[in-house]
Amino acid sequence: MEERTFTIIKPNAVAAGATGRIVDAFLREGFRIIAMRLVCMSRNDAEKFYAVHRHKAFFDELVDFMTSGACVVLLLEREHAVAQLRRLVGDTDPARAEEGTLRRMYGESVTRNAVHASDSVENARIEASRFFREEEIIEVRYRPQR
Repeated sequence: MEERTFTIIKPNAVAAGATGRIVDAFLREGFRIIAMRLVCMSRNDAEKFYAVHRHKAFFDELVDFMTSGACVVLLLEREHAVAQLRRLVGDTDPARAEEGTLRRMYGESVTRNAVHASDSVENARIEASRFFREEEIIEVRYRPQR
């Protein structure tokens, strides 16, 4: 079933120049990019985005990290998008992530794990709405290259 998911290429991956390789991995896995933007999160934006973790020990470190540089936010679409993206990005801890997953290849730690991936269609919708207005979402149908 076609669905949408939201992802963030985090500051460490952007700073390392891995953005293009990560976007290419999304496309090779059959995702369509329907919205994409380079952003610098404010502290307020990061605190709101990660509010679910507010009472956890790593919250301040995570907010500091997410506001430390540019991020790339993307809204992606494909069949079973949430599950497929979470499989592609791998375990939250890059050291435990499977070989070939994005977090294994580009992540540094649980906090600096290179890529955020929404955990449900509903959370993807909520998260994407923080960065994209409805009129910025573009339905794209890619044509196979020959």
